Amino acid sequence: MEKKLQIQLNALLFLLFVTSLSYSQTQSFRFAWLSDTHVGSPTGAVDLSASVHDINTLKRIAFVIVSGDIGEMGSDSQLTLAKSMLDSLKFPYYIIPGNHDMKWSESGCTEFIRLWKSDRFVFQYDGYRFIGLAEGPIMKMGDGHFAPEDMRWIDSVLTSLPDKNQPLFLVTHYPLDNGIDNWYLMTTLLKHYNTQAVLVGHGHADESLNFEGIPGVMGRSTLRGRDAVGGYNIVDVEQDTMYVSERRPGIGTGVPWRKIALGKRAYLQDTTKYPRPDFAINRKYPGVKEAWSINTGFTIASTPAVWGDHVIVGNSSGYVSSYSLSEGSKRWTFRTGATVYSTPYASEGKVVFGSSDGYVYCLDANSGKLAWKYKTREPVVAAPTVEDNTVYIGGSDSTFRAIDLKNGALKWKFDGLNGFVETRPLVYHGKVVFGAWDTYLYALNAADGSLLWKWTNGSSEILYSPAACRPVGSENKIFVVAPDRYLTAIDAGSGKILWRTNRYHVRECVGIAQDGKRVYARTMEDTAFAFSPVKSSLSTDWVTDCMYGYDIDPSMPVEKDGVVFFSTQNGFVYALQANGGKILWVHRIGVTVVNTPVPLDGRRVIVTDTDGRIVLISS
Repeated sequence: MEKKLQIQLNALLFLLFVTSLSYSQTQSFRFAWLSDTHVGSPTGAVDLSASVHDINTLKRIAFVIVSGDIGEMGSDSQLTLAKSMLDSLKFPYYIIPGNHDMKWSESGCTEFIRLWKSDRFVFQYDGYRFIGLAEGPIMKMGDGHFAPEDMRWIDSVLTSLPDKNQPLFLVTHYPLDNGIDNWYLMTTLLKHYNTQAVLVGHGHADESLNFEGIPGVMGRSTLRGRDAVGGYNIVDVEQDTMYVSERRPGIGTGVPWRKIALGKRAYLQDTTKYPRPDFAINRKYPGVKEAWSINTGFTIASTPAVWGDHVIVGNSSGYVSSYSLSEGSKRWTFRTGATVYSTPYASEGKVVFGSSDGYVYCLDANSGKLAWKYKTREPVVAAPTVEDNTVYIGGSDSTFRAIDLKNGALKWKFDGLNGFVETRPLVYHGKVVFGAWDTYLYALNAADGSLLWKWTNGSSEILYSPAACRPVGSENKIFVVAPDRYLTAIDAGSGKILWRTNRYHVRECVGIAQDGKRVYARTMEDTAFAFSPVKSSLSTDWVTDCMYGYDIDPSMPVEKDGVVFFSTQNGFVYALQANGGKILWVHRIGVTVVNTPVPLDGRRVIVTDTDGRIVLISS
């Protein structure tokens, strides 16, 4: 018996010895680290090409890491060009997207995966595990956010490690702090493992960081900035230390600017109380309740549609589902071929939406059965509007269409765009008004699709396009808010500017009263206001300090029965008195972007958030 136990003990000791060898660094290795290449910006492609060429001249590179913001706008052409350059590397490379690749994605975040087969990576080298994933935000302005599907993935990767003591590196795009709204989920998870360091981009500069005790490194952009050439980093992993050194093509490698001791971590011994999101506001308004709440488990980047007892929502899984308005139970589900970030529109017993699979779909709102689908040339991330049995919707194929709601037949199309459409169009006085990511706001004849006028805010910068804001109309004026932080009133007939102001720093958030006699807007910091559409300049009816902090969520203020509802990028839903702007209540449903609310009446509102929740709030 003792001999058997001794044999088992020897076997166990041998296994531990072998395991320790496999996770020890038997030799040093080196990898190159690129970040924030921004192909499509003025020098992005040239600077990336220079870095790739320089890496190929080096002798001892094990692999290359690329940590996000590959394209300036994440367009298909920019990503394709970047891939052609990166594929010329002599060494294997591992890549993740950044916020520029996901926020302005004409493909609904599908092209990156098509090109590189995945938007995550995991591999092992010399005993170390390298894990990479991004945090959006997907098709929205706002903080970074680890999607529920990504959190499930990394949890499965970590729990399947053969040994929890295996040293690992996390590669992500945003710094692992409150610039990501649910950063604490990741830091808490990583502290249960032997995390050596977190490598991030986003800031375009070399910087030593610390994420709740976890060593962090921000790597510079490959862009040259004000210098003559760009650059990247070389990372040397030695027996017990990691060294990070900046290298500039044609100049050489500098001395290490960051050193991190490697070894066994003991994060769980840290008793520091780190800050976490606060839900105390919900105690201030105890009469506000969540009548029901559903967690779909997938990113929702759109507003739901309501038809009868149906709440209809699409998400990143490619499914569109209906839930009972009264109790939240699932009624039906329809599967498309790719992500659904298009806000559905319900009308005449039908619900219409676009999918990244390139189709516009029309379903029976009560049963979820397909009525018709219309094939476009590219993905559809735009939201439709239905008016007089006509579906008006833009696409990522630089085309805007009018489709017959009854049978899916094309009525007309306008292909004079130079960018994709993501917004919901406004139908006003016989015109269809919408923005595109080509710097222009368009007004088309609703009857035949002919161009009546187009307007630009004067900026040639595509990122300042009036494309994410749904315009509103009143008093023969169109009101629009673009990322240039101006509120603009445009003559609906001619497209000429009537007035324009940046008195309040607004960004893509504007709404209209039910009777059209008041326009609402929300600023990038704390303030909501209302103004008259009649006046020849901005004349506010009220201005309310809502104390929500810095916020760039493009959700619209929506009025119903004398109450204005709006939401924020960190999970808050507000209800204000339409006449006077008094705050009636505030409720926090989570920590991330809440999409444009859908009020049922002055006391009930349906909201969705990018964490995949659908909530009915009642006051």
